[in-house]
Amino acid sequence: MRTAPGTRYADCLPATWLAVRLAVEPAKIDVLRRSGELIAVREPGSTEWLYPAWQFEAWKPRRGVARVVAAAREAGLDETRLYDLLTMPLGLTGRRRLVDLLHEGREDEVVEAVRAG
Repeated sequence: MRTAPGTRYADCLPATWLAVRLAVEPAKIDVLRRSGELIAVREPGSTEWLYPAWQFEAWKPRRGVARVVAAAREAGLDETRLYDLLTMPLGLTGRRRLVDLLHEGREDEVVEAVRAG
């Protein structure tokens, strides 16, 4: 189950769905978020954390996600700003995003871009 199309975070999964998919307690998902192993965002006014599907590979956190979260925290970026930074197009006419670089294994470049904020 994904969030409704057209919402800001249409590429994200609710923690309850993710917990079922990963066969863990929902509290474990929250522990992973708080410890910086997963990226999560909230719709304005909501208390529900949503987890971008692109941060998983074979339903495990993608290599580099924890480094990216750590860099964001060091730079003082909140979850929303980190999500926006990772998903916005690179360059003026680019279709590629930082998350695409992360998928390619170019985590050092992503970490540097996040540090620059």
